[in-house]
Amino acid sequence: MSRALDAVVVGLGAMGSAVLAELAARGRRVIGLDRFAPPHELGSSHGKSRIIREAYFEDPRYVPLVQRAYERWADLERESGATLVLRTGGLMIGPQQGTLVRGALLSAETHALPHERLNAADARAAYPALRVPDDVMAVREPRAGVLFPEACIAAQLTRARRHGAQIRCDEPALAWATDGAGVDVRTARGRYRAGSLVLCAGAWLARLVPELDLPLAVTRQALYWFEPAANPERFAPERFPIFIWEDEPGRFLYGFPDLGDGVKIARHMEGEPTDPDRVRREVSAAETEALRATMARCVPDAAGRLRQAAVCLYTNTPDQHFIVDRHPAHEQVVIASPCSGHGFKFASALGEVLADLAMGRAPAFDLGLFRLERLRARR
Repeated sequence: MSRALDAVVVGLGAMGSAVLAELAARGRRVIGLDRFAPPHELGSSHGKSRIIREAYFEDPRYVPLVQRAYERWADLERESGATLVLRTGGLMIGPQQGTLVRGALLSAETHALPHERLNAADARAAYPALRVPDDVMAVREPRAGVLFPEACIAAQLTRARRHGAQIRCDEPALAWATDGAGVDVRTARGRYRAGSLVLCAGAWLARLVPELDLPLAVTRQALYWFEPAANPERFAPERFPIFIWEDEPGRFLYGFPDLGDGVKIARHMEGEPTDPDRVRREVSAAETEALRATMARCVPDAAGRLRQAAVCLYTNTPDQHFIVDRHPAHEQVVIASPCSGHGFKFASALGEVLADLAMGRAPAFDLGLFRLERLRARR
């Protein structure tokens, strides 16, 4: 049994690294456990780039949280000296009454966010690399851009160490049990006693709380980087925004400018179900060609030589909203699965939220959208 700690954090990806750093910066005695050595390529927090955006189509209630995330990423940049964010602007493209455009406009108007409506001709003129058809429109938001996930996690872990956190790599949590006001966490190497436990284990989360029977679906998501086939200058970050495109009802394509590795393009959702310990890591030629067919319609000049493909994991709730809550039977255990493929951008703010929960404080944000009880009610 290790000496008593204030908190144990399980999983040191986007959320775990952020809460570990925040707790350590607040003077807590804290240890972080990860089954691998973060930042790594075996979970959900890699892939060289992540989108950050403000006109949040999923629900206007996310906007205050992402606004705080912008502030905290900027703080971490200043503290670390690393480049973590690149502003490119963003386009949400689709039918005016589609899920994406309608939701982005609702958030923008609800929170008075800077944004512009572009018809198809205006979108094509501004971004000739995008073949926007006449029957759709775009919402342009100036604050959207790119996060660099590996650099973000490395900066959080460096911050955590600087404030005294212990980090245990290649040491997965095997089990935990509460005892009075505290909690014991067992690994293959030992046991840790702490006042609270924060579970940020991503695709492995459900295994750590089997009693909750969480309805989480882990999926394999393919990512692609292409060398532009023509007009490469059009994909430079100063000329090409991040984008999300509802090219068919309920289907989303997203992409990034060429940041030196090629133009990154992928489908949101639609991945095959997988076991996180048995992921098919190779991306097949058939998968690549299916994406090329979509690119031929939407962004044809990007569809040159495939430079790289990779796989990441989504951990999906039925409603695609996050889980951020205390365990219903153990208030000293905090469960965090900001997931469903759109959580990374929030990590800097959720680090504060999770630290508050772990310390028994009331967070500054409304977490009603992320409560566990909603999932039980859906059954």
